[in-house]
Amino acid sequence: MRSPVARRSGGRSARVRADVLAATLEALAEHGTGALTVSEVARRSGVHATSIQRRWGTLQNLILDALLSYSQEQLPTPDTGNLRDDLIALARLIASYLDTPLGVALAEAMVAADDDPTLADSRAQFWQGRYEATRIVVRRAADRHELAADADHQLALELLVAPLHFRALLTRQPIDEGWIERMVDVLLRGLAR
Repeated sequence: MRSPVARRSGGRSARVRADVLAATLEALAEHGTGALTVSEVARRSGVHATSIQRRWGTLQNLILDALLSYSQEQLPTPDTGNLRDDLIALARLIASYLDTPLGVALAEAMVAADDDPTLADSRAQFWQGRYEATRIVVRRAADRHELAADADHQLALELLVAPLHFRALLTRQPIDEGWIERMVDVLLRGLAR
């Protein structure tokens, strides 16, 4: 009797994408967005530059795809046992991420990127994942009777993320622990209504 054939998960296309995105992140971490080129990514990944160009179209699209994929790994869903601490933990994760070169590059790339359909899908998947994480946090809070069952998880995420991005990108003011706690307390008062 023949044993079943082992199939590769993801296939060549997934491997190429992973190699190119990893090379992009490495180059971004070393040189920032200003010095990054498709040629550098091609050299690091071992994937021909024309293949990269064909798949991502623009360097900006490649950067955004790499950063969106990376950020999904860096922002897990907190579970501290209460809503306030979950939101504070999530805000800390976001603030810490925004304080890294890759976090800054992601935020800037999301603002600057055109509406390329492929990138629009990546961006939508990223935000869908963030909304899902917040939905879990809000649902657990509703199960503990900390919030009404119909609390708006999308609004909760938007109200949490917007001030962090505002400070990190626009005013460049510090995001310290006291500020995070005050911001979350204001958010909680709004969600309670």
